[in-house]
Amino acid sequence: MKKYSKKTLTEKEKCFCYYYMNTGNLREAATLAGYHGETEKKGFNLLSKEHIKKEIDRLYNEKRKNLAYKAYVGYERLAFGNVSDVIKLLFADNLDMQSMDLFCISEIRRPKNGAMEIKFFDRIRALEKLEQSECENKPNIGQFYYAMEQGIKSLEKNNPASRED
Repeated sequence: MKKYSKKTLTEKEKCFCYYYMNTGNLREAATLAGYHGETEKKGFNLLSKEHIKKEIDRLYNEKRKNLAYKAYVGYERLAFGNVSDVIKLLFADNLDMQSMDLFCISEIRRPKNGAMEIKFFDRIRALEKLEQSECENKPNIGQFYYAMEQGIKSLEKNNPASRED
């Protein structure tokens, strides 16, 4: 029986995994990671190694979770965000816009008459997206109980003491 040893990544390999996950380009990832010469060939060789593939998958899954979290937080900001800075923008002459929270604005226009038009992102749609996200993350309770019931039946079959004669 072969003993499995987990191969540790070198710093260059870690860099390659990171850059490949972010660019999707073998040559660019190998170059940015510090490999020289035929970088596309080196990148292909790296990508054929199992421990490299596993690291790229791990990084990809982390990025996907982080992106889902960022989207959720963004929808929360759109749905429940404060509009007081937008009101200040409408009525004040000199403002430091760097310190203002204008996340909820989708468009600002100044028509020829000198007025200001501000369009907001749709709060109802943001709430719907939040609700949809919550439903996707909750397990189906019916499936859970069905699985438990099947597990109990399986245990009863394998345990002769629990059988009624």
